[in-house]
Amino acid sequence: MLFFLLKRTGTMLLTALCLSFIVFVLTNLEPNLEKVAKYEGNARMSDQEVSNWLKNNGFNQPSLIRYGEWLGVWPGWTRTDEAGQVVAGRCIPKGSRDVAAAARFCGILQGEWGSSRVFREDVSTIIAIRLGLTGKMMFWVMLLMVPSALVIGVLAGMREGSRLDRSLSTFSIASTATPEYVSGVILIAIFASSAVGLKWFKGTATSAMDHATFENFFLPVLTIALYGIGYVARMTRASMAEVMTAQYVRTARLKGVTFPNIVMKHALRNALIAPFTVIMLQFPWLLNGVVIVETLFNYKGFGWSLVQAAGNNDIDLLLGISVVSVIVVLVTQLISDIGYVYLNPRIRIT
Repeated sequence: MLFFLLKRTGTMLLTALCLSFIVFVLTNLEPNLEKVAKYEGNARMSDQEVSNWLKNNGFNQPSLIRYGEWLGVWPGWTRTDEAGQVVAGRCIPKGSRDVAAAARFCGILQGEWGSSRVFREDVSTIIAIRLGLTGKMMFWVMLLMVPSALVIGVLAGMREGSRLDRSLSTFSIASTATPEYVSGVILIAIFASSAVGLKWFKGTATSAMDHATFENFFLPVLTIALYGIGYVARMTRASMAEVMTAQYVRTARLKGVTFPNIVMKHALRNALIAPFTVIMLQFPWLLNGVVIVETLFNYKGFGWSLVQAAGNNDIDLLLGISVVSVIVVLVTQLISDIGYVYLNPRIRIT
């Protein structure tokens, strides 16, 4: 197990480096840097003025060196005056005169994630706050989605082809085939709009950022959960139907074991092996898949920040969000592999 964890950790680090470098290069293309220069300087800047601004702020270096600076493994750039004195640099805070005390390395490995050009805050602070808000939503979504999906899938797969199976399968397919922006609008129109008259919930979740209640938080949670319920339920139903036709289940029936005991003691554990992997993959989907829902309900979480960073060309914030997303995906995949081994004793770690 230890060798497996070390090998997977090394693979995760290499994957994270490769993906973060790709995102870094794509976000630092010349047109994007030109937009940054005009945003920070003047929208009417000439090409020469843009070039000078990029040079004075360290953007004229090769991409590999700038990636090393951002990562924190390469010394930060500095700018000197005519007398050869250092007057600015990546690791020198703006307005600071204590140049000698400035650190030599200042990347994400040192905890320096940069500053958001739009929100005028540290990227690490923004990500911590927005990730916490999305984490709160993810918790309630998983709490609603996982038990509901497992119950629907198990009930449908216990008696394949029955009327209950067909009814639950129809619901699962319908919920999976309906995008979040459609189900969200429908739920708002029915339960939060004055057009129908059922003002049971609020159409926005902005107030839920400070104080979440059933009234202001249930609709966005239900909108996300509905899509995931159908997908997980379909996987659970297929796995359960396959297990119910296995030889050991038939043997248990011939021995006279009651049907509830067959389901609970013989079939359920093996039927949950495949859905477990699917459930773990819902975490990265929830992290970035809530973009539409957070925008629709005006809930300023992690997905909302991603939209703002991409729309406003906020490079540092976009890079920080990308790194966190990659880490979450890799960690959940590792947990999924470990859990799969414990659920299925036939699998051996090598």
